[in-house]
Amino acid sequence: MPGPHGEAFSGRVGWGGRPAVLVVDLVRAYTEDGGPFALPDPAAAVTATAELVAAARAGGHLVVWSLVRYAAGLADGGLFVRKVPALAAFAEDAPGDWGALTLRPEPGEPVLVKQYASAFFGTSLAATLHTAGVDTLVVTGVSTSGCVRASAMDALNSGFRPQVVRQACADRSPALHEANLADLDAKYADVVDLAEALAHL
Repeated sequence: MPGPHGEAFSGRVGWGGRPAVLVVDLVRAYTEDGGPFALPDPAAAVTATAELVAAARAGGHLVVWSLVRYAAGLADGGLFVRKVPALAAFAEDAPGDWGALTLRPEPGEPVLVKQYASAFFGTSLAATLHTAGVDTLVVTGVSTSGCVRASAMDALNSGFRPQVVRQACADRSPALHEANLADLDAKYADVVDLAEALAHL
């Protein structure tokens, strides 16, 4: 039986002809024990992301990485750091090197430094993708409810087809992960399985 909104939601944006992979904030703070944002079980998402990156490289597709970094003293942290004080771990003078990427970019793969949730906000990402002829953005990383969601929404807003890979994202709990994937799939992105994304890359 259709829901209260009938067919109002859950159309598909589909795949274009030129995909790229965006790895959102997959850094030690989330993936290692003791990190300020340590996730309960990040290993599966890290492995799936590594598979997608390898497939993109093999297919000659662009891979772009994002991470959060702030100046010493957090002068560029704005209200985001006030709302989420643990983000101070990403300041240049913070101990622990928690902002280091979990997987290693290859030479020539852009690494975007950002200060807010979306990988598009205040960065050159849209221009980089447009110049490369990209029309479809495969979104991976952490966290599903935070920077992945914000980046997928802004991909759609910027004219790219967002494909969020279910197995390549992770969050603080399975419930948060699933709820945000369901909402993304209804309104802002296509949520796809790893096998489908690998086939398109």
